[in-house]
Amino acid sequence: MTDDQLRTVFKALADARRLAIVRTLERDGEVCACNLLDGLDISQPTLSHHMKVLCDSGLVRCRKDSRWCYYSVDAEVARKVSASFGLLAEAAAAGANAKGAPTCSCEREGSCGRAS
Repeated sequence: MTDDQLRTVFKALADARRLAIVRTLERDGEVCACNLLDGLDISQPTLSHHMKVLCDSGLVRCRKDSRWCYYSVDAEVARKVSASFGLLAEAAAAGANAKGAPTCSCEREGSCGRAS
């Protein structure tokens, strides 16, 4: 994933209601918009806005069937986000296992809380 794509997904998930929606989709799989409304204390236009943000991020997809919209997490995008975190965890682990303690490179020694 590109940095722009990751930023868009993270921005979408930064809202508590959108995160709750994604958690519902994670738990229940494909969910009709009318059923999403039941679990949230929001209006239909507000739900539509949140779903647009989530769909525009690529993390959630919409399937229309007649007049109903069914939402689900896009598994491929979720895997890519997860892989990005996997790379971050590997880099952090590699840094922690490197010989010697990290040194402070701040101009003002100790300003970051680490000693040189």
